[in-house]
Amino acid sequence: MPEGKIIKALSGFYYVLTAENEVIQCRGRGVFRKNKVTPLVGDEVVFQAENDQEGYILEIGKRKNELVRPPIANVDQAILVFSAVEPDFSPALLDRFLVLVEFNGIRPIICVTKLDLATSDERKTIEQYKEDYESAGYQVLLTSSETEDGVEQLIPLLESKISVFAGQSGVGKSSLLNVLRPDLSIKTDDISSHLGRGKHTTRHVELIHVGAGLVADTPGFSSLDFTDIEAEDLNYCFPDIEQKSENCKFRACLHIKEPKCAVKDAVEAGEIPQYRYDHYKQFLQEIKDRKPRY
Repeated sequence: MPEGKIIKALSGFYYVLTAENEVIQCRGRGVFRKNKVTPLVGDEVVFQAENDQEGYILEIGKRKNELVRPPIANVDQAILVFSAVEPDFSPALLDRFLVLVEFNGIRPIICVTKLDLATSDERKTIEQYKEDYESAGYQVLLTSSETEDGVEQLIPLLESKISVFAGQSGVGKSSLLNVLRPDLSIKTDDISSHLGRGKHTTRHVELIHVGAGLVADTPGFSSLDFTDIEAEDLNYCFPDIEQKSENCKFRACLHIKEPKCAVKDAVEAGEIPQYRYDHYKQFLQEIKDRKPRY
């Protein structure tokens, strides 16, 4: 039986990319509906071709991860796109995205856009954030879609991977993809100065070839709430905090009131930025305040 990867889902049809680089339009078998399984973009599937254009999906391979929105599976990395200005760079929102991506077992890459619009002081601030996040273990790219500076750094990172571009609305995700693949001409809307954010211009999830990789341009996460994350999980979603926590006196240390906490010592010593620790505490409180699910 032929195998392939779903690269687009639209109106009950699944478009499967084969090893021969052909795209076959498939429907899902009724058994998937019966078992409440929905094929997702990114799924590795076995299908039966009725002819060279149509077929049925018979099996869905084991997923290494899946996101609810965007509805996509087997994501290797998330390019978290944040602008330096318009809208202003938000480390609190970035840390929220980073936690969700880390929790889903997806490698994050931070990409700061619109550097051409930043003043010299704003640029210095961004450079400091870059240093902080690189010290925490993240890869940070500084780019401008307008001047195309730094965008070429993305091409080798996309090779042989499924990547999602995610981030706050209006930061220039589509503009970035248009530089990477000018033939796409993805629709972009100007930022509404009244709202201070862009309008959603991306409608459905589709994997597109960019360089030697596959990329999903998505409207981003439907929810930035920590619905599935438990208090003891949060530590692992902050690599800089997790690394220091190995030296805490108590193994289940939450780094709030516990004595001999290596994380609090690292914050005092300036080894972990205060704002990262503040966000950790804020997120932990959100998780603790969450209504229990039954």
